[in-house]
Amino acid sequence: MTTTRADQTNPLHAVLWMLASGLCFVGVTGIVRYLGTDLPAVQSAFVRFAWGVVFLLPALIGVLRRGLPGLYLRLHLGRGVVHVAAVVCWFYAMARIPVAEVTAIGYLNPVLLTLGTVVFFGERLSVPRVLAIAVALVGALIVLRPGLREVTDGHIAQIFAAVFFAGSYLFAKRLSAVASAGQIVAMLSLVVTVALAPLAWWVWVPVSPSQIAWLAVVAACATGGHYCMSRAFAAAPIAVSQPVVFLQLIWAALLGWVAFGEAVDLFVLLGGAVIVGSVSYITFTEARQRRRGVVPEVL
Repeated sequence: MTTTRADQTNPLHAVLWMLASGLCFVGVTGIVRYLGTDLPAVQSAFVRFAWGVVFLLPALIGVLRRGLPGLYLRLHLGRGVVHVAAVVCWFYAMARIPVAEVTAIGYLNPVLLTLGTVVFFGERLSVPRVLAIAVALVGALIVLRPGLREVTDGHIAQIFAAVFFAGSYLFAKRLSAVASAGQIVAMLSLVVTVALAPLAWWVWVPVSPSQIAWLAVVAACATGGHYCMSRAFAAAPIAVSQPVVFLQLIWAALLGWVAFGEAVDLFVLLGGAVIVGSVSYITFTEARQRRRGVVPEVL
């Protein structure tokens, strides 16, 4: 569906859809945190994406019937491999560090994606982008505080998850020029599930019906989160809804405190706010420049 100017003039709807998206993603992190380390990260990720294939089966059947040209297939496979690394790192981190810290570090994704578009797609690195990236990295240091506290393997895994997710989104950006959103999502679920299958089999442990059910809820929440996010982007420019993303960190911190007894770390909230603020700044600045037809100063 093509987005028209009229579709982009409802900021209240954009904010509400983004709020719903944040709650869905917090639901994902909360359930994975609840499941803990009883299941290996690879196995948990496999079950979650297998449920995703079930949910997207009608769309997937249509895609496979039409067939995929060689280039498109290679792009889908490349994205799947990178996404496998991302989700395994994320599941590993989620079971080991506080919910709020996973969320805050995950805010680095759009910053890393910006760097990736410069390196791989030749986009220009404007002065506002450089400032935003620098500020975001300061925010990450506030969250991690290396030298002042222990940086665990869970923190390192989440940093790698942010890097790999950014790589996955770069593939998605390339695919968006040649494939529909439905095809991209459906093929991602299929490729990731197939790629995870042998790894999950290698470390497989007995899984209970309740664990399978909870991972089905994870898949449903993740699907709902992406749907709500797409509705938010369709209702108003991204600059309108981007600041609302910070509330996801508030919900995550409250969830960790109420459900898991995790202390609310003010440095994590501060660092997350700095990262989201930097991303919101670059989003707003570039949107305003596009409206005015201004060419940003580049380095």
